[in-house]
Amino acid sequence: METLAATQFCALAAALTLGFAILAQFLVLDIAGIRSKHVPGTPVTGGHDDFLFRAARAHANTSENLGLYLLSFFCALLLGADPRWTAGAAWTFTAARIAHMGCYYADLRMARSVSFAIGLLAQVALLLLCAVTLFQHAH
Repeated sequence: METLAATQFCALAAALTLGFAILAQFLVLDIAGIRSKHVPGTPVTGGHDDFLFRAARAHANTSENLGLYLLSFFCALLLGADPRWTAGAAWTFTAARIAHMGCYYADLRMARSVSFAIGLLAQVALLLLCAVTLFQHAH
């Protein structure tokens, strides 16, 4: 019998990739703040024409979405949900968040919205996968 780590290796690789993307996002935001001489601890003002504003919003949006993703991802792992579906949803979410980040930086608003929607659908898929798996275990 395979271990959890072995069966979920691909999904865990997606989570690790997402972690590196979030680290990159932190660094981009910090460097943008330093370059613009932004005072740490003060709100980032401005609008979408300002890169620092876009970097701060991209970071905030990722942070806002991370809780639901982590909850559904770890529930899928702990419930023993189908590894292919779990990995597919995890990689879809990861790719969508990376695309969202890049589109925010480049101020590509429509592409940013599409990538956000794809990431949201991946989270819904993970939640449904958890619900189906839980239902199967209960019966």
